[in-house]
Amino acid sequence: MIRTKKQGLLIVLSGPSGSGKNTVCDVVKEKNSNIWESISMTSRKPRKGEKDGVNYYFVTEEEFKENIKQDNMLEYAQFAGNYYGTPRKSVQKHLDKGEDVILVIEIQGALQIKKKLPQALFVFLLPPSMRELKRRLTDRGTESEDKILKRFETAYREINEISKYNYVIINDEVSKAASKLLAIIKAERCRVDRIEEVFLDSLEEKIHETLVDKDLENKNIDVNKI
Repeated sequence: MIRTKKQGLLIVLSGPSGSGKNTVCDVVKEKNSNIWESISMTSRKPRKGEKDGVNYYFVTEEEFKENIKQDNMLEYAQFAGNYYGTPRKSVQKHLDKGEDVILVIEIQGALQIKKKLPQALFVFLLPPSMRELKRRLTDRGTESEDKILKRFETAYREINEISKYNYVIINDEVSKAASKLLAIIKAERCRVDRIEEVFLDSLEEKIHETLVDKDLENKNIDVNKI
């Protein structure tokens, strides 16, 4: 019998704004209950309706900096005067339980994690075309034309980092993209390096092992002595 490692997989999902990362992640979680989405830590104050430990882990700036100092962050960045990042402890807790952990983060954070945990699974999500990406960003109706153009320019730079990922998925249809990600996760769980031990735990396996080790043409095997 083969015993595989109980440790869960760390899945890092990135892609340009408008690629549909969060939507695909939500579908994947619906289809696989063993996947936990990592919760980020931030130094900004909670907005109305946000809950600590659900939307974010809310801490003070001093506490965040102390976590950085103690190497408790897998990755972090600063935006608009506030810190955001992935706490190592909560991720490790779920991995040790055998759960797969998915992080939906920007390319900058993903590359930080790759330096610390190169064995993680890195997946890049792409829109079917840049024209479609621009349409998605425009259809949101939440940003000015200038901001949309800046996001579009950023997307071009981010796509240049695609070679640093293990897999790429084109999100032309959310359900198909989610199915591809689930298939990748399933395949990764079958990797040889996830085998922890091969052992015999039944009479049938012990008999088979004995037959393999002995020359049947020259030796008689007494099954009762196995």
